Amino acid sequence: MKLDDIRREYLRSGLSRSELLADPIEQLTDWLNQAHSVELVDATAMTVATVDGDGQPSQRVVLLKRLDERGLVFYTNLKSRKAIDIENNNKISLHFGWLQLERQVKIQGIASKMSVTENLSYFASRPKDSQLAAWASHQSKPISSRKLLNAAFEQMKSKFSDGQVPLPDFWGGYLVKPTRFEFWQGGGARLHDSFSYCTGPKDNWQLERLAP
Repeated sequence: MKLDDIRREYLRSGLSRSELLADPIEQLTDWLNQAHSVELVDATAMTVATVDGDGQPSQRVVLLKRLDERGLVFYTNLKSRKAIDIENNNKISLHFGWLQLERQVKIQGIASKMSVTENLSYFASRPKDSQLAAWASHQSKPISSRKLLNAAFEQMKSKFSDGQVPLPDFWGGYLVKPTRFEFWQGGGARLHDSFSYCTGPKDNWQLERLAP
């Protein structure tokens, strides 16, 4: 496979300023609904980028679990690598890559922990196996084998066989309050359409076109 020969034109559609909504949260909601309506695999998947204490960036894919006027929410182990990074630097970046639609959205924002009440409400809605997995996995920590992970899962299944699975104190959500959005739509001859929303005075969003 010769990587520098792999290319294609992006001709699905363009994007004009007049098509964009004034509120980027509403615009993201619209694009997310479109991605879901055409049954893209994991349309709610987004990359979360954080930076550690040495300035080393790290990325991973998580699932968006809420989107409203407050911002974007995802859940994780609060002792994971991403959580430790956020503890030291809560400025993070999110990315949606809907390549089948020739679209991308990049979001910069500030992450803060969700309340225990909000965490409990969402945790209670998860399938039981997902609840048990949260207890069994010490996310981002070294583990000697898959067998050990499976054993930990079975141990939790036995421990919580009767009644509800309680919320782990090391598991919860983050709310990302966005400060900047970039919406990208592929275009022919690499002349893509790209627009940014930046926060301005009184939290008004300033919209402008970017060169591709």
